Amino acid sequence: MAEQLLKNKLATKEYRTLAQIKGPLIFVERVANVAFDEMVQIIDPDGNSRVGRVLEIDGDMAIVQMFLGTEGLDISRTGVRFSGDVVRLKVSLSMLGRILNGMGEPIDGGPDIVPEKLEDINGSPINPAVRNEPKEFIQTGISTIDGLNSLARGQKLPIFSGSGLPGNELAAQIASQARVLSDGKTGDEPFAVVFAAIGITHRESSFFIEHFRSSGALDRTVVFLNHADDPTIERIMTPRAALTTAEYLAYTHNLHVLVILTDMTNYCEALRELSVAREELPGRRGYPGYMYSDLASLYERAGRIKGNKGSVTQLILLSMPDDDITHPIPDLTGYITEGQIVLGRALNQKSIFPPVDVLPSLSRLMKEAIGKGHTREDHQNVADQIYSFYAEGRDLEKLVAIIGEASLTEQDQRILNFSKRFEQEFVNQGSTNRTIEETLDLAWELLSTFPKEYLKRIPEAYIEKYYKEQTAND
Repeated sequence: MAEQLLKNKLATKEYRTLAQIKGPLIFVERVANVAFDEMVQIIDPDGNSRVGRVLEIDGDMAIVQMFLGTEGLDISRTGVRFSGDVVRLKVSLSMLGRILNGMGEPIDGGPDIVPEKLEDINGSPINPAVRNEPKEFIQTGISTIDGLNSLARGQKLPIFSGSGLPGNELAAQIASQARVLSDGKTGDEPFAVVFAAIGITHRESSFFIEHFRSSGALDRTVVFLNHADDPTIERIMTPRAALTTAEYLAYTHNLHVLVILTDMTNYCEALRELSVAREELPGRRGYPGYMYSDLASLYERAGRIKGNKGSVTQLILLSMPDDDITHPIPDLTGYITEGQIVLGRALNQKSIFPPVDVLPSLSRLMKEAIGKGHTREDHQNVADQIYSFYAEGRDLEKLVAIIGEASLTEQDQRILNFSKRFEQEFVNQGSTNRTIEETLDLAWELLSTFPKEYLKRIPEAYIEKYYKEQTAND
């Protein structure tokens, strides 16, 4: 991709004014008419060509970020040519079903991508005046998301995981199960999925590929794989290449596209590595002060455009270092995005999958995506009642650890039993793909262990229609 672009648009002037080589960066002095993010060709002493991009301009000095490292370069014998254009990605509808590296080049043994367009990898900001508010419901097949933290088309929603928690497994399951629902009907229109794995191991990449192939989801998925042993710059480019592909599929071919980025913690670590190489003043915990705006430049590429049927929805997986939700990465991500799905270690230790802790989880756009015409009329009230009982049950679990169950009232016992059943039957679903109807029916089955008069957050009309006439002993 990059090499072909340079052949077409290569500037004739070659600079041999390298001042310094530091890590993945080279510093070129006495340059003229060079722009930020411009593509660069570097000719090493052996005459071989490498590719980089302009990271910063300071007067007549350009800082160039190398894509394939700086090993073997010599300050006095290395030539630099500036292309006059930004990094561009070859995009085509034929990318669906393909496995690419972090720069968008095929690694599945198939043919090269024949481009319909060459798109700027940085994308174009969506004019707020033509943005459509995310409203339509997305069915992920995961009850704790669909029922209690619903995802809307065009939304950006992060999943906060931790070391040893099955965040990747959950992301892969959602990628294969996600469906577009319209007018509350359980349609079978699947999303086109753009899956970007950032800084993962070869074992993890094998898991993702095998999962997509076995589930039949690969044919509608574009997979970008960046491994932990790939260059740092590729880690920076991978999410941008994935989002550029998603925007092309959504806004040119009118597809609904689900973008899954995992693991953004590895992306932020690459940002910090480059910041250290540039000797920038560190921010919180050593991360660059511009990490907020850098992450926003990625997350804000989700959305819908008026007059266009396509949409870009983002699920962003990140690992919280030491399970610390106040760490800069989850903290800044939470500010930019529209909610959070939190995986709980305590639930994982109970062998519950997916271990979604619903109490700290939320979706800020849930109310816009559910209800009559989207899912079902009782959806919001059922979710509110579930939250209320489960929160009370969690408090009772702490109390029981101190005073024992013998001191609980009959209602307290009901709530405590509900909390246990909720975790084992509603949260714990394994690899099962549940429709929103199945999720809400299961919720009613659990709520029906209470007498009707205890369901204070649900209107009487819905109780009469959906209450299942059973007792706690059933």
